[in-house]
Amino acid sequence: MERVVVTGIGLITPLGNSTADTWEAAIHGKSGAAFITLFECGPDYPTRFACEVKGFDPALYVERKKLKEMARFIPLSMGATKMAIDQANLDLTDEERESVGVYVGVGLGGIEYLERCTITVDAKGPTKVTPYTIPALIANMAAGRISIEYGFKGPSFCHTSACSSSAHAVGEAARLIQSGRAEVMIAGGAEATVSPVGIAGFSAMFALSRRNTEPERASRPWDRGRDGFVIGEGAGTIVLESLSHARRRGARILGEVKGYAATSDAYHITKPSPDGEGARRAMQLALRDAALDPDSIDYINAHGTSTPAGDVEESKAIGRVFGAHALEHRLWVSSTKSMMGHLLGAAGAAEAAMCLKTIETGIVPPTINLEDPDSDCVLDFVPLKARERRIRHTMSNSFGFGGTNASLVISAFEG
Repeated sequence: MERVVVTGIGLITPLGNSTADTWEAAIHGKSGAAFITLFECGPDYPTRFACEVKGFDPALYVERKKLKEMARFIPLSMGATKMAIDQANLDLTDEERESVGVYVGVGLGGIEYLERCTITVDAKGPTKVTPYTIPALIANMAAGRISIEYGFKGPSFCHTSACSSSAHAVGEAARLIQSGRAEVMIAGGAEATVSPVGIAGFSAMFALSRRNTEPERASRPWDRGRDGFVIGEGAGTIVLESLSHARRRGARILGEVKGYAATSDAYHITKPSPDGEGARRAMQLALRDAALDPDSIDYINAHGTSTPAGDVEESKAIGRVFGAHALEHRLWVSSTKSMMGHLLGAAGAAEAAMCLKTIETGIVPPTINLEDPDSDCVLDFVPLKARERRIRHTMSNSFGFGGTNASLVISAFEG
């Protein structure tokens, strides 16, 4: 089987409009949470804050006249992808482009665009809706637009599996390369659901934090005072290549996708299975796929959303999989969602990119706001401040509604 390496990453997140800015904010424990500005979020909303991407100019990545044809998640994805391709210095022949695939995981698609079109129908009638409505909002159009922009004619897929969407996209793209059916894949995720229906819908489920007086302190994974996640938006893209292709073109290799697994809880539409059973199996299978024992993992970028049930179940699952390695604090675990919020469908790819930066720099980003640890969560969650350590093997966890789970093992490249 082909080895799968990473040669480029791109991030646009609530922490910054580039990979470098996102990473710098993360290792310094900055929060991206603030009061909502993308729509008029009045006092009727139980939650009035989010992690928005600030100062994003989509015209940097998309011809201005075409922006009316796209919901917000599409230019976010195109921006992250341009950064990743630029870093990878991906200069391909026309023949090579015919087999390059694009997998972009998206949870909800253009929900804000759909809301605007619904208002138009109600106010002006159905004939006043733009003909771009459907292609602007359907979830696969991030992958489609990227394929069109770069002439990538391999498979173009959208993985829609809630908060596991882009972890699945990365893992399945790696599988395609391993099998020899592709040499280069663009894999990532995008999401932009800070909208009236997005906020109202998650609020109605009591999924969101309601700490409206101090948004920057609201996302607090594994803390006794957590009361829900903070919704975020953004995009992450990773360029994957077969090792042989990367070597032929002399590419700089940032890391290797060593393992991947996907499971289902088969338990409940929103609650995790007891003791994190589905998450446990995903982690165990990913380790098996990577041919690594649990003690080899140095760092886990956890799902760690800041929900009362989810944090406990993930902590228990990690304890069961990693045993003394985790319980005696040799394994470090943190949640970058404490800073950038929960990017939903984009979370897996963005957090895989954070694992790659951890490998590159030897810095583990912290879990901010973890001031009063939950007694049921007993791991080393790197509270409050970043730490330094040599990192060889990492794991990134993504779990979603419907009981869908994905774990990725991402390692330092060793030739």
